[in-house]
Amino acid sequence: MFENLIDRLENSFKILKGEGKITEINVAETLKDIRKALLDADVSYKIAKKFCDGVKEKAMGQNVLKSVKPSQMMVKIVHDELAALMGSQASEININGNPGVVLVSGLQGSGKTTFCGKLSYLLKNKKGKKVLVCAGDVYRPAAIDQLKVLTQQIGVDIYTEEGNMNPVSLAKSALSHAKANGYNVLIIDTAGRLAVDQEMMDEISAIKDAVKPTETLFVVDSMTGQDAVETAKAFNDRLNFDGVVLTKLDGDTRGGAALSIKAIVEKPIKFVSSGEKMETLDIFHPERIADRILGMGDVVSLVEKAQEQFNEEEAKKLQKKLLKDQFTFTDFYDQIQQIKKMGNIKDLASMLPGVGKALKDVDMDNSSFKGIEAIIQSMTPEERNNPSIINGSRRKRIADGSGSTIVEVNRLLKQFEDTKKIMKTMAGGGGKRAMNAMQAMRNFRGK
Repeated sequence: MFENLIDRLENSFKILKGEGKITEINVAETLKDIRKALLDADVSYKIAKKFCDGVKEKAMGQNVLKSVKPSQMMVKIVHDELAALMGSQASEININGNPGVVLVSGLQGSGKTTFCGKLSYLLKNKKGKKVLVCAGDVYRPAAIDQLKVLTQQIGVDIYTEEGNMNPVSLAKSALSHAKANGYNVLIIDTAGRLAVDQEMMDEISAIKDAVKPTETLFVVDSMTGQDAVETAKAFNDRLNFDGVVLTKLDGDTRGGAALSIKAIVEKPIKFVSSGEKMETLDIFHPERIADRILGMGDVVSLVEKAQEQFNEEEAKKLQKKLLKDQFTFTDFYDQIQQIKKMGNIKDLASMLPGVGKALKDVDMDNSSFKGIEAIIQSMTPEERNNPSIINGSRRKRIADGSGSTIVEVNRLLKQFEDTKKIMKTMAGGGGKRAMNAMQAMRNFRGK
């Protein structure tokens, strides 16, 4: 997401490079390019113009320090305005109540049901909540089946009623069940709409009136651009929802919805979602997104993702192994699995400043580790724990078993030894397991 916008904005700032000061002329030239970049990203003309007017006002009012180049000052101003446009700061979901009730709305195909599963996973595993999900889309049998699969997969309970085709009474029954059985949160999935039709809007309004949710969320497919913004406005006019969820951010989207929706409906974006895995739901942080749009990376989010996978006790055990030179291929294989749980490798790497652009045209995903995993899995337990015994005949057997070549096996063995030295140095300096894992990832992907 935002790849084209990132490139366009970078080109816009080049106008100011080499300039000794910010002037009305060079600011006008820069803003002309920025406005075009926003319009190409599917931001409405009205919002793009208002944004550029705000940047111009701040830029012309700045006393630029001698130590700061005009282009750097403009980047800072644009960054702050982008963050403000998207909401300035993260907005928490309200799940307070007995139980807290989250009503999920949106058009058909927006990723609404999948989001219910992802939110359940997040609340259960990161917030420690006992979650119940109500399968309120009674018109699409596949929606109920999909929700059953998702809830079983993540270990949360689902509420359904055979033969009950009244979404309002179903939601009320689910709420009574949640109260009687000590659930902390009730998430209500609702029927998706093919368009904003009056009958379906009346229905979801009735559900909201009946269960009085603590949080009403509107799920929107970010790939629909300005259409998503208009749909959000129509829903908000009727439901007065509390926040927006942007899905499918891993698709070919230009980012217009993320940049426009807050300004139009005056409601915060609360979550962003990408992919089908239940772990791929993130709290929306406007400042971090602004960082990424301007090519500054998002190290804070990267560290948070690492911390979710690596605990302190395991880090200490690994550190001891490294210091005693006992780090094995078994340990390394475990490291790879932990890194993969953090998300898509290319997305993770793009959170590092300056790396995103470098990887723009690089074909790189979690399947990139398959060759390494196959080689390690073709080793015997003894070979994994003591690589020094892997002689010529063993290398040939490992290569044949993994569908690779002896050259690839030799390369992996050498890289493993080089990585062990780096990781041992980091461990001796108090490095955390997450940093060790990221360094290992960079070594093996940088060949």
